[in-house]
Amino acid sequence: MDVALVIVFMLLGIIFFLLEIFFLPGISVGGVAGVLFVGASIWYAFAHLGATAGLITIAGGVVSMGIAIWAFLRSRALEKMALQTELDGKVDALKNIALSVGDKGVTTSRLAPIGKVRFGAEVVEAKSQDGFIDQGVDVEIVEVSTFGVLVHALEQK
Repeated sequence: MDVALVIVFMLLGIIFFLLEIFFLPGISVGGVAGVLFVGASIWYAFAHLGATAGLITIAGGVVSMGIAIWAFLRSRALEKMALQTELDGKVDALKNIALSVGDKGVTTSRLAPIGKVRFGAEVVEAKSQDGFIDQGVDVEIVEVSTFGVLVHALEQK
């Protein structure tokens, strides 16, 4: 009966450790319960079965925990729970907006280094090539790509 109690406590501790490692974020009830059950198993083995049984319990617990983690990872249980959907869409920020290199506009917000620029009737997000550009400064497009618009400040006269 004493050996069965040590084994049951050790198994419960390992189960709670697996829950803590793979399912519960941070240090939570699973980790605390795992420590308590494993500790109780080792203490009970030393107190009621002797030092040899206590050392065997420690070694058996370490080996059992390694085997349990290995078996859990091999079972592909995490793959069955994980999201497997691939995202293949893309966002075209400049869809239906005709901009080209050399177009001039005015910043409607501070570009630090990204902000809003008005080109005619369109307001788009742009990145500054020169660092920070204040609001109300004339800018010119240096590059237009699928990722956005790159501008630089025009010389103030």
